[in-house]
This record gives sequence, C-alpha cells and structure tokens, in this order.
Amino acid sequence: MGDSRTRPKSSPRVKRMQRRRAQAARSAAAEVVRFLRTEQIGGLVLLGATALALIIANSPLADAYQRLSAYTFGPQSLHLDLSVAQWAQDGLLTVFFVVAGLELKRELVVGELRSPRQAALPIAGAIGGMVVPALLCFLIAFGAPGGADAWAVPVATDIAFALAVLAICARDLPPSLRVFLLSLAIVDDLGAILLIALVFTAHVAFLPLLGAAAVLVVYALLQQFRFRGWWLYLPLALAAWALVHASGVHATIAGVAIGLLTRVKPDPGEHESPAQALEHRLQPISAGICVPLFAFFSAGIAISAGALGAIFTDRASLGVLIGLVVGKTVGVLAGAAVAVRSKLAELPEALDWRDLTAVAVVTGCGFTVSLLIAELAFDYGEQQARVKGAVLLGSLIASLLAAALLRRQVRVRTG
Repeated sequence: MGDSRTRPKSSPRVKRMQRRRAQAARSAAAEVVRFLRTEQIGGLVLLGATALALIIANSPLADAYQRLSAYTFGPQSLHLDLSVAQWAQDGLLTVFFVVAGLELKRELVVGELRSPRQAALPIAGAIGGMVVPALLCFLIAFGAPGGADAWAVPVATDIAFALAVLAICARDLPPSLRVFLLSLAIVDDLGAILLIALVFTAHVAFLPLLGAAAVLVVYALLQQFRFRGWWLYLPLALAAWALVHASGVHATIAGVAIGLLTRVKPDPGEHESPAQALEHRLQPISAGICVPLFAFFSAGIAISAGALGAIFTDRASLGVLIGLVVGKTVGVLAGAAVAVRSKLAELPEALDWRDLTAVAVVTGCGFTVSLLIAELAFDYGEQQARVKGAVLLGSLIASLLAAALLRRQVRVRTG
C-alpha cells in the first residue's frame, strides 16, 4: 500500500527567504570576483611603481628622488606639516586600510567569514602565518642590532601583490583557492593593523584620541540612521584621520575604523549597501593610485652587490627574509593543519594540500604593509634600507616560488 502522505509545500514566505539567500550568495560571490579583479590589476601597477622607484633610486636622479620624498608641506598648526613620503604613508595608505576595513566587514557579515566553520581555515592559516614568521625572525635576530624590532616586519601579506601572482599563474585553479587567499590576507592585515596600533605607538595624546572616538561614534550613528549625505561623511572621516594622527596612534587606524563602521547590508529597495558603494569608489583609487604611490616613495633604495650581501650578514634583515619566505609558508600550513585535524575546519572539496602549499608560499609577499612596518620599526638609515631590501627580496623570492608551484598545479589539474 502506498504512502498517502504528501510532502508539505513550501510556503510563499519560505520561498522568498530561499530566493533572498540565493541572491545574497550570488551577490557575495560577485563581490569577491570584482575585488579580485581590481586587486590583481592594482598588483601589476604596484609592481611597476616599485620597479620605477628602484630604477630612479639607482640612477643620476637619486638625489632629486630623495629631495622630493623629504619635501615638507601641510598646516603646521595641526601637526600636519609632513614630508611627501609621510603623506604617502599616513595619508594615501589610509585609503588602502579603509578598503581593507570594508572588505573585512563584508566578509564577517555576508562573506566567507560569517560562518565559524568556513572562517576557521583562513583564520587559523592567518594566525599561523603571523606567529611563526615573527617567532622565526626573532630567534634569528635575537641579540643583534635591531633584532628586537624586526620581528613584526614579516607578519603581513600584501593582498594586491599576492592576488596579482595568483591571477597571472593560477587562472585555471578552483575559485575557492582565491577566496581562501583573500580571506586569509584580510585577517592577516587585521593582525598587522593591531600590531601597528599596539606596538608602534610610543606616546598617546588622549584628548585627540577621545575626539576621534567621538567623531567615529557620530559616523556610526549616521550609518544606523541611514543618512546618505557624503558631504557630511567626508569631513567626518578627515576629522577622524587628523585626530588619530594627532593622538600619536598611526593614522591608518582611522581608515580601518571607518571601514568597519560602514553598513554592509543593503536595505530593501537599495541597489547596494553603503559599504559596497564606498568600496566601488575607493578601491580603484586605492589599488591604482594610493598603494603604488606609497610603494614608489618607500621602495626606492640603493641596490649594489654590497647592499644585497649586507641583507645576509645583518641578522635583523636575514630574519625578515627567512620569516617571509619560510616562516609564512610553514605558519600558514601549520595553522590550517591544526584547524583541520582538530575538526574546527575542513578543506574545501575542490582543494588539496598541494594547492594550499602554493598559496602558503605566496603569502610571503609581504610588500606594502611589511614596508610600512619596517619604516615604523626602524629610523631612517642603513639598517632600515637593509630591512626594506629584505622585504623586497623576500617578496620576490616568495612570488617566484609560488608562481612555479601554482603553474605546476595547473599542469597537474589540466594535464
């Protein structure tokens, strides 16, 4: 006798909810693809700006380059009489950190990091990729001049640089590999931002810091009340940046705060959320102008056989180099392995450990944030130049090794 029971029909409300979830998933995937494309192009521009800086710094134009970097302008009464290089570091790079904050907020609310199980793998990889290189660098440089300051330099992964390598070498690999790298790099950047705030803030002026907090509270309230006027948000963001700068905390922290406080879920009837709208406007500026200009004024170091040799004889620089090339790879793989073995996370079906190994190697492209930390950790001088040289060399080695591994994985999968 057949079963007379019939499967209950889904109610219109359930169907609407299912359609909304599917639409949200498609929208999130489209945002990831768009982000990757922009950052990939930005990575290529970044490489060009770095190459140009190195060429000029090792040419007859070197003195003019140094004078331009040191040229000071800005209102002295607001403590903003900064050099061109400082404006690039404290000002232009803030736009990059606004975009990083927006992307982190999106990942936490509607992206890969919203689910604890999905988030566990890139978070564990990012934590391992920060702890191991820092520890390795510290052990190598311990007791040497600058050894106590170098450990923080190799903890960062440059999103644009790493995604550019992935775009060039791994177009045929599963999209989940790109999403894993993006999520890992965003968590990695958050860790670097916390380091900048906690480690490289010598003196804090609390009155400007309280003023910045008040401005950010106003910004958050306006977001919650659905205020749409950019003409008010822009001066609030500038005021928050100036007050954070005046407080002694690195000004880029204001950019992260703005990104995290921006509303990421669109209301019914909204074509895009405020976070999406702001990211669409700022990301091309960040990837195509701000980050390359920062790299141009940071990467211009003199290169010679003696200077390259000094990277390997100076233990602080050697620690940074090994931290990026070896520490990042070991740390990311160890963190991911611990998460998988402890059942906190699982590998995406389309990926295997060889794929993750290639991505772990590419995280050694520290570049932008590592250069920033090097400038904060070391005063101007020969050792800063050596450490920055180690960042550039380590990022280059990591990118070439990762490219070879990624191309091999493409041949294995398509052969």
